[in-house]
Amino acid sequence: MTSVAVVDDQDLVRIGLRTLVENEDDLTFAGEAADGLAAVALAESARPDVMLMDIRMPGVDGLVATQRITANPELVDTKVIVLTTFELDEYVFDALRFGASGFLLKDTKPAELLRAIRLVAEGGALLSPSITRKLVAEFVSQSPRSPKPHPQLNTLTDREREVLALVGEGLSNDEIAERLVVSPATARTHVSRAMIKLSARDRAQLVVFAYQSGLAG
Repeated sequence: MTSVAVVDDQDLVRIGLRTLVENEDDLTFAGEAADGLAAVALAESARPDVMLMDIRMPGVDGLVATQRITANPELVDTKVIVLTTFELDEYVFDALRFGASGFLLKDTKPAELLRAIRLVAEGGALLSPSITRKLVAEFVSQSPRSPKPHPQLNTLTDREREVLALVGEGLSNDEIAERLVVSPATARTHVSRAMIKLSARDRAQLVVFAYQSGLAG
């Protein structure tokens, strides 16, 4: 059973998401919050598997709440899905950098939202290759940042750095395998090792690390 918490400052949004979750046999509703501060307290008390987190809220916003939740070692099993009005919201990249497992548009269809919750609960990340490419390209063009290599980047082998760069470009494991002329299983292994060495929560953070280290973009 996957527990899901909802964070949004709009009552109707919270009610709608709660109803959606409660109607699923394999999901359980873990609680709700109307601002970031309450969201952090909810995460600490309920320890939900997945939190649906609105970014723009009064007071402590969803970005700060996400950062606090993902930085808490006791909440390592709590995954955050950011909800945003626009596909490339100005805060989306920072949310991913702070540990969110991905993002969804608020007008996402119910079936897709439920699929996303289950995917993230299983350790996946909500970043399709096409969205990844668009996200990185947008932020490189609009707000270029100086490379800040991950402190553990030098622990990667040359092949793992190569794979990290390809993840940052938005390639799937199958596409990485094709590009490097290796098996999909080998590509998955390289991605997994890079995640472990860089202490990445999921593939979404690998994309961020690749971008910050100057390997993508």
